[in-house]
Amino acid sequence: MNARRDRLQIVNDILISIRDKNGKIRPTHLLYKSNLAHNKMKLYVNELIEKELIKEDIEDGKKYYFLTDKGIKFVDEYKKINQFVESFGL
Repeated sequence: MNARRDRLQIVNDILISIRDKNGKIRPTHLLYKSNLAHNKMKLYVNELIEKELIKEDIEDGKKYYFLTDKGIKFVDEYKKINQFVESFGL
């Protein structure tokens, strides 16, 4: 198995990290959970915001990333795709 994650796996990991923190996460915590360099994480976060899979907002004076309905749907569909692929032993 390839030790490196592909782009979709990284996106899914970021979204799952947010989901697992009740749908919102601080940037620093996401950095730790995503296991990416800061500049790489920022590129992914910006793309996910642009594609409306997550949103950035301030709550109690602190920045958070929130999972959107579209982001939840991505996680669900990605899981189905992985299960389908694994059912063929790939």
